[in-house]
Amino acid sequence: MADIKLLFAVLLTPGLVSNPVSQTTNPRVSDSPHSRPESTKAQGKLTPEQRFVVDTVSMAVALPQPDPQDRLRVLSTAADVVSPVDRNMARSLWREGVQIESDLIRLGQRPAVSMMASGQADCATAQNFVDNLQADAVAQAEQSLIGAVTSCPKQTVDSVSRKLDAAMEKKVLAPRALMATMEAQGTKSAWSQAHFARMFDSLPDAKKSNHEAENFAAMYARMSGEVSQDAARKAGVQLLVWLSGMDDSPQRALASTITTGAMRKVLGDEGYRQALQTDVAANAVAHNPGRQQRIQRAPKNGVSVLEAMQNKGTDQSDRLRELPPSNRAREAAADGFAAGTGGNKSQANKYFDIAFAAVDEAWEGRTPDSNTAAVVQEVGEAAAHVDALNALARAQKLHDSGAQAIAMLAVARVVGSSGLTR
Repeated sequence: MADIKLLFAVLLTPGLVSNPVSQTTNPRVSDSPHSRPESTKAQGKLTPEQRFVVDTVSMAVALPQPDPQDRLRVLSTAADVVSPVDRNMARSLWREGVQIESDLIRLGQRPAVSMMASGQADCATAQNFVDNLQADAVAQAEQSLIGAVTSCPKQTVDSVSRKLDAAMEKKVLAPRALMATMEAQGTKSAWSQAHFARMFDSLPDAKKSNHEAENFAAMYARMSGEVSQDAARKAGVQLLVWLSGMDDSPQRALASTITTGAMRKVLGDEGYRQALQTDVAANAVAHNPGRQQRIQRAPKNGVSVLEAMQNKGTDQSDRLRELPPSNRAREAAADGFAAGTGGNKSQANKYFDIAFAAVDEAWEGRTPDSNTAAVVQEVGEAAAHVDALNALARAQKLHDSGAQAIAMLAVARVVGSSGLTR
């Protein structure tokens, strides 16, 4: 076990833990007291583990991430990790992250992560975000709006309501954000009652909105019991007619089943039958919703640590090298964790060599649909559980600064929650 004082002497000694960014560019490790935020001047009161977290987070966020999506990932994780230790630092990270999130949405991009959705922003920042949002960007900002109206309802509900109104004028709908706002306004409020009807009067092109079918159906199911039977009947028929214009798919089938179930519950069997008789298309889709097969979800890429424990003592290197980079990184990290926590540090180092090399390969070949950041985090956490300083040094040697920062923050998270045990 490493002595705690020696551990931090090593961490803060230039050259022993290499930082790709010059120490003079990092305001957190600068010798100038004027360059340090007020929150870090009292670091003498921090425990060694807390100091490790603050210093590691500072180094991670000082690294450049040219891709704003990567920068947002780093800031979101960093704020989450450092918040229990240094709230002032976390607030600064939240403000920067929310600004990047706002910029991405303004450019028509959906943020990879949402600091607003996770509640990682103060209410003044949340209100400013909503006020500066363009109405035609409401769909991209749906998760952010949900976060704003649920974490700061008093401050943001009126602003969010106005943005949704303006968006609906442009035929831009965000059904989950509408539902969250109705909950904040009160489902029996005049605003919620009016917007329930208004939404089903303004449904978008069915063929282009297949992915939203379940959300519209879920909203109908939630609100149909809160409105008058006449409003529930009309909206239910409108939704079924809209679904009839969609290509046959599991999404359409599921949405139809949710909608008809809610209509039966609210209208009763006779009322439901009479409602269907008012429209041939609605009646057709209700009786023939389409394919009922299970909707395919993204496969999980989790690695069994139990399996790695069972393989302990047998060299898995040859098998690992045959795997694709992301799987190789995860499985090698699991094997490294099993070997390291079992006392075989030499074998663990061998596996972590494979894991971190695979991280570089996976990051270089990543696509927008691949969650490579999760792979980096998983590898960093596994290594930190075995040897925090060694894991930090490995993280800082990764090729890309974004991957470096994510891995460093994974190490800081483990130290902050578990302490420095090795």
